[in-house]
Parts: sequence; C-alpha cells; structure tokens
Amino acid sequence: MRLSLLISLVFSICSLPGIAFATDGPNAGDTAWMLVSSALVLVMLPGLALFYGGMVRAKNVLSTTMHTFAAMAIIGVQWIVFGYSLAFGGSGSFIGGFGNLFLNGITPDSLSGTIPTYVFVMFQGMFAIITPALISGAVAERMKFSTYCVFIFLWATLVYDPVAHWVWGEGGWLLKDGALDFAGGTVVHFSSGITALTLALILGKRKGYPLERMVPHNLPMTLLGAGLLWFGWFGFNAGSALSSGTSAALAFTTTQTAASAGALSWMIAEWLHAGKPSALGAASGIVAGLVVITPAAGFVTPAWALLMGLTAGFVCYGGVMLKHRLHYDDSLDAFGVHGIGGAWGALATGIFASVGATGALAGNLHQLWVQALGLLATGVYAVGVTLIIVYVLKVTMGLRVEADEERMGLDQVAHSETGYNF
Repeated sequence: MRLSLLISLVFSICSLPGIAFATDGPNAGDTAWMLVSSALVLVMLPGLALFYGGMVRAKNVLSTTMHTFAAMAIIGVQWIVFGYSLAFGGSGSFIGGFGNLFLNGITPDSLSGTIPTYVFVMFQGMFAIITPALISGAVAERMKFSTYCVFIFLWATLVYDPVAHWVWGEGGWLLKDGALDFAGGTVVHFSSGITALTLALILGKRKGYPLERMVPHNLPMTLLGAGLLWFGWFGFNAGSALSSGTSAALAFTTTQTAASAGALSWMIAEWLHAGKPSALGAASGIVAGLVVITPAAGFVTPAWALLMGLTAGFVCYGGVMLKHRLHYDDSLDAFGVHGIGGAWGALATGIFASVGATGALAGNLHQLWVQALGLLATGVYAVGVTLIIVYVLKVTMGLRVEADEERMGLDQVAHSETGYNF
C-alpha cells in the first residue's frame, strides 16, 4: 500500500506543469540530422567529379575525376591530423591552434552544442574537402597531378583553415565583426573561386584554346553530377543550422527555391544571348543558384531566395562570359560560377538578410560593409598565399605537363588508364 502511494506521488509530481528533468548528452534528433547532413555533403564530392568529368574531353575524364577523389583522400587525412585544430581548435582572432591535433581532447562524450563533437568534426571536414576540389575546375586538362596534390594540401592548410576560423571559429575576427556566412559563400565558394582564377592565369591556356573546340565529352554525366550536387546541397546548407529545427527548415526551403530559380534564369539568359538554352547551361544554373544562396540560406525568407536565385543565373552567366572577353582559360568555369556567385551571394546576404539578422534593406547598411570587408580580406589573403605556394611549386615540381603529354591526355600520362575502352 505504501509502495503504491509512493509511486502515485512520484507520477503526480512528474506530471505537474513547468517541471522538466534535464538529460545529459546530445539531442537525438539533431544528431541524426547532422549525421545525414554530413553524408549528404560527402555525396557532393562524387557529384562534383561527375559534373567536372563530363565537361572535359574524353582523354581527360579520369584525371579530372581524380582531382576530386584525391581531395577526399588528402584533405580527409589532413583534417584529422591538424586541419580541424587550426580551424576550430582555439579562440585566436586569425587561427585556431594545436590543441586538437589528431582530435586530441575530443571524446565520444564531447558536445558541440546539441550534437557530439565528432559529428561536428565530420560535417566541417566535408566542407574542407570540397573547397580545394572546386579549384580543380580551373586547371583541368593541363596541371601536373603530383603538383595538384601538394597544392591542395598546402592551400587547405594555409588558406582554407585560417579563413574558416575567421568566419566560423571561436574568436574569429570576421565572426566578431558580425560577418554572415551561413554555409560558406565566402569561406568555400569565393575563396576557391578567386584561387581558381589565380591558377588559371598563372598556368595559361590549354594547347589550342580558344581556336580548337573543346566541348564537353559527356553531358549526361555532367547533368547527373549537377543532380547529385543539388541533392547533397540540402545537407550543405540546411545542415549548417547544426540542428534539426526551424533554421534547418528555412535553409532547406531557400536552397530548393534558389536552385530552381538559378536554373530558370540561366536558361533565359542563354536563350536571349545565344538563341537557345543548353543542357550544360541548365546544369550550370542549378549550381549558380545553389552557390548564391549558400551564405544566406538561414538568413533570408523564401521570397528573397527566389530573387537571389533569379539574379544568380544572369550574374554567373555574365561571370562565365568574362573569360571570353578577358581571354583567360578557366576550363570548367570555377571562377565564373563559384567566385562570382560566392561574392554576389555574400553581398546579397548583407542586403536581404531578415531572419536572425538584418541587412541593408532593413536599415542595417553596416552589414553590407562587413560582408564586403570579408570578401576583400579573403580575396587578398587567398590570392597572396596562392601566389607564394605556386611560386614554390613551380620552382620545385613544375606546374604544367609537357605539351606532348597534354595532347596525349592526362588519363594516360598521370594514371596509365583510359576512361573508355570500347
């Protein structure tokens, strides 16, 4: 009898309104979403390999896809050894620290917000991998594979990790200044895009460009890659909420909206300029819309995302056309889409932000200035460090394959393989 009264009393207390019992440990829903998001971002890597691989000539399809898979291997290891520590392992203004080398100090019980720190490490690691892989689009079909491998290792260490800390790391100077970059418009896309332009200018044009037609050898492959990038980008953007709540829902919605609008506006731009839309243009428009919304995904409403996507197609189409006017060879339009798109997305965030932050349209002109400052600092730093890395590699390893090797194709030269054996 006494036991039953005690049980009844406990249940009565637990049912009183306003009384909750806290539980230690991660939030299961947030953790599940972030695990899925990390995997979605990883899917973007083979998506990028297909996207880029279809756009080159058949003799370079393997070497181009290997650029992405090499980044998965090299940066995947670098991130665990010291990359994460440099980006997130301290509270300095310009760089993290060495406190988390080999993920030292992190245990299965460590938390970052409501998720295990290991999950946060893996999610951010996918960003670290894809960023240097994006650069490869500007150097396809002519850069030495060995030099490329060393370059992305050094660039990730000296450029990506510090810039990621500036914007996302505890104590980062751009974070303290109030810079908005929800999922990497400046950190990922602009930094890689401006670096891609720098490399393209230093390497020079491919043999025969632009007199020789260098058309994509497999557009269905490129379209499949664009579809996988679109799919994975939901983890890229909505996962950057670091929870499964309302912010993730907003980012998911704005991502879909901008991608659709980007594809539509690129097709319209191409229709007006060239007389008909192309499959490659539709694929490029998808990616352009995704790039532009990336820094703003959790800060703007779907209506503004629609406008940003519609502008993305026209802005990035114009960015791609720059290479014809200025006569440089950005092989797969890494700068035109990611550099130009990332810059416009960062500035547009400073204009249209209205959720959790305010932009210029809400009377906060200072936000637009902070966004521009972030772009300027990132651009100057990325170009400066890239020039130093490239100079050292040019002297020690050489940057470009020989002319006869370029004519033969890098699949045979670098890997002794061919993509197709019909």
